Amino acid sequence: MTQIEEAKKGNITPEMEETSRIENIDIQKILSGVAKGRIVIPKNVNRSIKPCAIGEGLTTKINANIGSSSEIEDLDYELEKALTAVKYGAHAIMDLSTGDNLNKIRKEILKNIDVPIGTVPIYEAAVNAKNKNKTVIDITEEDMFKIIENQAKEGVDFMTVHCGITKNTVDKLINSNRIMGVVSRGGAFLSAWIKHNDKENPFYKNYDYLLELAYEYDVTLSLGDGLRPGCLSDATDIPQIQELITLGELVKEARAADVQCMVEGPGHVPLDQIAANMKLQKTICDYAPFYVLGPIVTDLAPGYDHITSAIGGTVAAYSGANFLCYVTPAEHLAIPELEDVKEGVIASRIAAQAADVANGISSAWSKEKEMSIARRKFDWEKQFDLAFDSEKPRMRRDVCEMDDDMCSMCGEYCALRLTKDNF
Repeated sequence: MTQIEEAKKGNITPEMEETSRIENIDIQKILSGVAKGRIVIPKNVNRSIKPCAIGEGLTTKINANIGSSSEIEDLDYELEKALTAVKYGAHAIMDLSTGDNLNKIRKEILKNIDVPIGTVPIYEAAVNAKNKNKTVIDITEEDMFKIIENQAKEGVDFMTVHCGITKNTVDKLINSNRIMGVVSRGGAFLSAWIKHNDKENPFYKNYDYLLELAYEYDVTLSLGDGLRPGCLSDATDIPQIQELITLGELVKEARAADVQCMVEGPGHVPLDQIAANMKLQKTICDYAPFYVLGPIVTDLAPGYDHITSAIGGTVAAYSGANFLCYVTPAEHLAIPELEDVKEGVIASRIAAQAADVANGISSAWSKEKEMSIARRKFDWEKQFDLAFDSEKPRMRRDVCEMDDDMCSMCGEYCALRLTKDNF
């Protein structure tokens, strides 16, 4: 049985128990959240991993994307990226490989990484078509679902499926005033397929079959935002909202079929629209866990989009988002390198922590208090241990070569040092 099915029956699974311990939250709250579909625990029945719960009342989780491209493919390097992301605090990994050896890379990631692993199955379908000298418009419906079934058997824990792009929304998109059009790769593949074949989206039309496959392996469906805005000017427009309304309907169907699901969201969004976007999703999708990319709050910072997304991610998580997909400094420019992965994860963790503190999450506050006490005591090792990145502050400290009760910023005029015996 799936996690949501067990929860509906009042049965506490080992994953729920472990989640309760990790989050330091009463097990009944976990049980209730999973039963309602407001919390998901992505874990394929064919994998043994450290459980990660995503959703209402929990700490904000981080996903890191890795994966080869048609231009650069190195299995060992992608595995190193995944390990680096987990080392610095990513709670889940998505393998977005589109190189010829994507199957091999996915299997190695599944074997070596002990956190939930996600994929976008339509990518594999596109690569298979290319290898047969065909394009995405030639993919058959049978091919699409066979790939989903095979990946589920392998142990993939969650899958992005762009079920909300319908023939109707594609028709309307053609006549829209969007500047960037479709920026989601999966969304672009399916939009092109629908337009060329003049048929309904197979994932929407055959959603019941998709639910059957997901149920069998307890794969969490991540209902993709194929029409997410790719620039600030396109944010919160009709195609985006129309797709979200469709996803809200599909959330209900998934829950009725005892399939775990979450909803993906934007994207590029002006800061003043982020809270409204979170509220819309929670209202339309009945508080299904919300998985957002960024959001990126300005389009003028290529090379620094880990910062633009951290700003947006903080507002999003404070306003209701539950799962932040990291953005690296390489976004919009190139495939991320190891240092990009590290910086992307840390930037997202900063956003998540800031939001969790603002939302009153007790575990977030306890760490803040620990850090304050360590600083007050000039306990440098404790500060390094609590830091998201212990290496950088330790390196900075070592360069200073100062006494333990000061740093080179204030030196002997350190306020804490001067007042430590009086206040």
